[in-house]
Amino acid sequence: MRLEGDRARSFTRRALLVGGVQTGLFGLLAARLWNLQVEQNATWRLLADDNRISERLIVPPRGRILDRLGRPLATNMPTYRVRVVREQARDLRGVLERLAMIVPLSAERIDEIERQARSLRAFVPVVVREDLSWEQVASIAVRSPDLPGVMLDAGLLRQYPYGSTVSHILGYVGAVSREELQQDPDPLLQLPEFRIGKNGVERSHDAALRGRAGLLRVEVNAVGREIRELERHEGDAGADLKLSLDLDLQRFCFERLAEQLSASAVVMDVHSGAVLAMVSVPSYDPRAFARGISTELWQALVADPFHPLVNKCIRGEYPPGSTFKMVTALAALEAGVATPKTEVFCPGYMVLGNARFHCWKQHGHGRLQLEQALAQSCDIFFYEMARRVGVDGLAAVSRRLGLGGPTGIDLPGEKGGLAPTSQWKRERFGVPWQKGETLITGIGQGFMLATPLQLAVMTARLANGGQAVEPWLARSAQGQPGAAADLGFAAEHLAPILAGMNEVVNGSRGTARAAALQGLGVAMAGKTGTSQVRRITKAERASGAHKRKDRPREHRDHALFVCFAPVEAPRYAVSVIVDHGDSGSATAAPIGRDIMRRTLELAPGGGPLQISGLEGQRP
Repeated sequence: MRLEGDRARSFTRRALLVGGVQTGLFGLLAARLWNLQVEQNATWRLLADDNRISERLIVPPRGRILDRLGRPLATNMPTYRVRVVREQARDLRGVLERLAMIVPLSAERIDEIERQARSLRAFVPVVVREDLSWEQVASIAVRSPDLPGVMLDAGLLRQYPYGSTVSHILGYVGAVSREELQQDPDPLLQLPEFRIGKNGVERSHDAALRGRAGLLRVEVNAVGREIRELERHEGDAGADLKLSLDLDLQRFCFERLAEQLSASAVVMDVHSGAVLAMVSVPSYDPRAFARGISTELWQALVADPFHPLVNKCIRGEYPPGSTFKMVTALAALEAGVATPKTEVFCPGYMVLGNARFHCWKQHGHGRLQLEQALAQSCDIFFYEMARRVGVDGLAAVSRRLGLGGPTGIDLPGEKGGLAPTSQWKRERFGVPWQKGETLITGIGQGFMLATPLQLAVMTARLANGGQAVEPWLARSAQGQPGAAADLGFAAEHLAPILAGMNEVVNGSRGTARAAALQGLGVAMAGKTGTSQVRRITKAERASGAHKRKDRPREHRDHALFVCFAPVEAPRYAVSVIVDHGDSGSATAAPIGRDIMRRTLELAPGGGPLQISGLEGQRP
């Protein structure tokens, strides 16, 4: 009996021990459940929602680009696009080939779509085309039973209503490249349908134009498939960008230059620096880039010998030729090595050592002072001025007038030209500067290079009394710039140069007298230029072959003209360069005259264009 009692007590103790352990375990489990379900409820609910809810960015509408009067130059056009889902299509290539019967798709494009679809999950839609016409949309909808996995939706496509007329200023948008994605942390760039500015103001002002992304929250299942849309917050559209450009003047300049194979022109306000027109021909249609340019068209544009993709106004570097003679004259006056009354005799050539430097007029101009030398564009006079000043003195004045470095205009890819110095040549070629090189630099030849925009800036700074005006197309919210800094040129040195430019156009012996303004009651001053693209040999000069009209085009001189008006109260500056145009006075000057005439005609009320506030209406 005693043994049985001991066994019973032992069993009871074991049962109590097991029960206590079980109770403790259940207590710990309950406490953990309380901790998870009550105390950490918010944390685990958030993690669950992260697995259940997918957040996606919504592409905002891109800001418009407007001209100075608010007329749209770049807008967004509603468009239809077609996408395909690999999972639903089953035979993806077969579906794409049937779709190609409605929407043109090359074999290369079909291969690209297949590669993109395989790199994504089977249920993720892939964009096939984004610029469908309504007829194509209707055809796809009608044949939808034969096109499984194909879906239609709406989007926005960048629209350039004036096409090639403003393409070099506006630029274009395109898909984000891998390099751009690495350089810019904006998550918008990761969206396949997002387009970024690639050139022109679309690129330089891209951050303001792109806007801020919206947010879409959708419910997804365990494998990421969309179940339903939960919430949508539209983003902020990009800011509209108003340019200084005048559309009417831009179109006139484009039409006036269109007859040339390759040419450029710039119109700017000499006081504010506002660029009113900037044209480079030939041009291209930016709409082709917005839709996705074909390989064939891209190769044709790149291979074109007249370079339609290049904005020659900021990237074309030319010897300025005789349009540089104002710089040489000003450098001589500022250095004190000449006065407006200094005379130089021109027999048609100048001898330096064993070399002979010729004037464009074979038998010379005789004895000339500064104003007549500018009016008749005497090379010998400016050879002598350059010899007295030296190349470093020429370079210093060049830079003060806006040559020899980028102007800073708000366009990407601007080149700076070249104002050579003796040190530059030694560093570049390892040889000293020669005196003969100074002479030809004095007439804008040799190493000297300038862009059409730089020549417009140079002309503006001369015309406005030596103020350091800087060119621009769009200003930020900070408003218009204050007064330009004074470059420090003496008024008595600028006056004879402006008088000489007046004689070029309005004098009886001026090289541009045939291009004088008529019928407006306003006078224009200017300077012609003809810059050589290859050296003239002694044999060619003796035979006159360098003046023959049947020379190959690539051997002909560039034709240049710069001008400002009105003479009494300068407001506008114009520069024109016609590639291989042969003669500044015969080819470029008439174009410059017509552009200046149109600029004055378009001024509201017959007065100056109202630039300061970028406001106003065309009468």
